[in-house]
Amino acid sequence: MADMTVQREFADQKLVIIGGGPGGYEAALVAASLGADVTVVEEQGMGGAAVLTDVVPSKTLIASADTMNRFASARDLGVHVGDDLDATEELNNLRVDLDKVNVRLLRLAATQSRDIKRGLERVGVRVVQGRGRIVDRHTVVVEPSDDEPYELRADVVLVSVGAHPRELETAKPDGERIFNWKQIYQLTEIPEKLIVVGSGVTGAEFASAYNGLGSDVTLISSREQVLPGSDKDAAQVLENVFERRGLRVLSRSRADAVENTGDGVRVTLSDGRKIRGSHCLLAVGSIPNTADLGLEGAGVALTDSGHIRVDAVSRTTAPGIYAAGDCTGVMPLASVAAMQGRIAIAHILGDTVHPLRTDEVASNIFTSPEIASVGITQQDVEDDPAMFVGMSMNLATNPRAKMMAVDDGFVKIFARRGSGTVMGGVVVGPRASELIFPIALAVTHRLGVDDLSDTFAVYPSLSGTIAEAARRLHVHR
Repeated sequence: MADMTVQREFADQKLVIIGGGPGGYEAALVAASLGADVTVVEEQGMGGAAVLTDVVPSKTLIASADTMNRFASARDLGVHVGDDLDATEELNNLRVDLDKVNVRLLRLAATQSRDIKRGLERVGVRVVQGRGRIVDRHTVVVEPSDDEPYELRADVVLVSVGAHPRELETAKPDGERIFNWKQIYQLTEIPEKLIVVGSGVTGAEFASAYNGLGSDVTLISSREQVLPGSDKDAAQVLENVFERRGLRVLSRSRADAVENTGDGVRVTLSDGRKIRGSHCLLAVGSIPNTADLGLEGAGVALTDSGHIRVDAVSRTTAPGIYAAGDCTGVMPLASVAAMQGRIAIAHILGDTVHPLRTDEVASNIFTSPEIASVGITQQDVEDDPAMFVGMSMNLATNPRAKMMAVDDGFVKIFARRGSGTVMGGVVVGPRASELIFPIALAVTHRLGVDDLSDTFAVYPSLSGTIAEAARRLHVHR
């Protein structure tokens, strides 16, 4: 009976969510389960950019590239693709049908979007097509693409509108030779010579993927090393793999302009050098979709970059208006957006609230090899050696890695000196996105290195290196 009373109380709450990405649809599911009256306003399709043009398509493309990469070590495992061929000839006989790959990934994204919409409607969420704009704290105007605008009344509004690719004035994507990360799936053939501008997560992932698919890839990085802000040892492993696979990295190089020359592209660097290729992918960051939403008129403060200012429970500076996802600039991860959305609903509807802790967020870079991390960093350990200690072990010593012909990668675990509490970690290797989970679990629940090492690990397994690294951090008492 108590649950029913709560449901009736929350049913009086009218929640309007602008944006159907992970922050929006996760918030809608939680709010609906608590009995709120929920409407989601989405312009493109449920799932937002994460499902339609970013995470789902890019990771599906990467899955195809991973399959190609596995063939590179097939001979070491006794597997041959053809008779009487040397290793180079065998690999040259492999072909990728990029048109088929892109059709598959876009179909998968569309299916996922439809599934999300059906799932929301099944629990009573109203999904409407159109662009949402805030008139005041209790009014949202919906502007459908094929009908007249109309108003929705709301007790609370959640904004989760995501972001779009940043463009350079001297390098405009044309969808023909020059692409951003939303347009790249229009390609029907593998680019002969692909130039990727930007060595952050998006640039590194696409460079790695297209290298695996067979493109001659050049990655232009304005920094000393790829993946600025990531673990330096992990970035070095990735650069070594890139070099071995023929992917060229131009470090400390900045692209000033990109031109479509008709039969290719020409990238002009800030030092005057010109790089020629067949196609160019721009991965130079993103811009929040917060313009013309009526936010500032409703009292919502924005940062200089246009992101919505939020606190740890997703509140904006305007009472009754919350925000989640990439438009907040907290961390550009689907998992963080979803958590922000769930936290917002818990705060709105009086449920148990656990404010967002970014130091507990596990993230992964889907290059080959993958790079996953959580908690404190190697730099934190080096800055305060009296407080923290770390242990690193190469995967090359792991028996399962040897069986799989895996030579690249490592496991790092960081712990608090004295207590042995696990504070963070890094995993570089195949399926690092899966292997980081036990370390993330330990960080979140303040487990010690002995908790990890005393847990049975399957033999042989890559996760055995996690247990061994933790064992070597054992604190003798």
